[in-house]
Amino acid sequence: MNVLLLGSGGREHAIAWKLSQSSMLRSLHIAPGNGGMESLGTVADLNVMDFAAVERYVRRQKIGLMIVGAEAPLVAGIADYFEASTKTNILVVGPKKAGAMLEGSKEFAKAFMQRHNIPTARYVSFDHSQLNEAIAALDTFQPPYVIKADGLAAGKGVIITKSKAEATKTLRDMLSGLAFQEAGKKVVIEEFLSGRELSMFAVTDGSSYHLLPSAKDYKQIGEGDTGANTGGMGAISPVPFLTEEFQEKALNQVIIPTIKGLSKDGIPFSGVLFFGLIRVGSDPYVIEYNCRLGDPETEVILPRIKSDLLHLFESLCSGLLSEYDLVTDERAAATVILASDGYPDSYEKGNEIKGLNDVGGIDGHVFHAGTKQSRKKLYTNGGRVLALTGRGADVEEAVKNSYRLAEKVGFEGAYCRKDIGADVLDLA
Repeated sequence: MNVLLLGSGGREHAIAWKLSQSSMLRSLHIAPGNGGMESLGTVADLNVMDFAAVERYVRRQKIGLMIVGAEAPLVAGIADYFEASTKTNILVVGPKKAGAMLEGSKEFAKAFMQRHNIPTARYVSFDHSQLNEAIAALDTFQPPYVIKADGLAAGKGVIITKSKAEATKTLRDMLSGLAFQEAGKKVVIEEFLSGRELSMFAVTDGSSYHLLPSAKDYKQIGEGDTGANTGGMGAISPVPFLTEEFQEKALNQVIIPTIKGLSKDGIPFSGVLFFGLIRVGSDPYVIEYNCRLGDPETEVILPRIKSDLLHLFESLCSGLLSEYDLVTDERAAATVILASDGYPDSYEKGNEIKGLNDVGGIDGHVFHAGTKQSRKKLYTNGGRVLALTGRGADVEEAVKNSYRLAEKVGFEGAYCRKDIGADVLDLA
């Protein structure tokens, strides 16, 4: 099977790495890819938001299955575009626009959860014409205040603050378009929930589903979960505090009701549902949905799947998901993000990456996120540059191997959090 993978980050590198092991794979094409993916397939310089250009490439390369890694093309309707195309006939891993709105609009997702009695924080929403009402609504919530940009903001559109003055300024900045542009011109204000966060993932065709390994990511830039939100600074899998009892609750109160709710609302969904959960006491609450695999969670989830990933995706698209046998690895994985100095704000690009040939003997993988290859050398080309994934018998050993990789690999201005996994290791 000829496969096209859309995306350029660490998530897509991990997906490409896993797909390359499939006995079903004839050729792998990656667009636009990054400097670390060239050994895994053909890297094509395509704008993934230009659906007509993607369609021409699909026809030219006789692509049979397309995997959409990132959220923006899904929310923009790429699956709908190819379903309507008379020029191609390919399988698409990823939901149509209606299903992708679970991630594309926070307000849509909250209303969906409310409609289907799925546990989530109390909320109100406002658009750019309702600034005064939004500011007044802060008085109906106890600090800390949770303010979310309604649209896509690359994982950074959430502000949590104890200061009413800062919350007011955040509302002004978002609703004016100064912060997060169009994504913030509608906002959701939420009740703050205190607990431990984790991520669960279900591959679903709208009726059948398979749970992928659980993960916990670390969103904030600073150690001890301080500072600005980022796209993610690290992750671990499995999650030590995900007990069998909690997983059953999550299944029965969140995951199954979500899949049934989509069906009840007449919304088709074929792809990966991401559940950003928080454990409050012993109960699960939904913080957010995503309509695709997470990043950097993918970099710890896929190394723990023993089964053929392409076979899983082909089964999903051909109506055979219920017959697929998903086998996971009991060993743990952890990833540490090596980021450019200044991220998530302004940062330099073009610094040479060194040490990639010195990681032999360490149990793990190096996944590229923001890298670019030039004259057989690799350079930084983004805020999150590398995902250094360690493996081990348990989370503690996996984390140690991640940091062993971080000691070997680097570039000018490289930064990583030193405490990935530390909070859950303290539970042991």
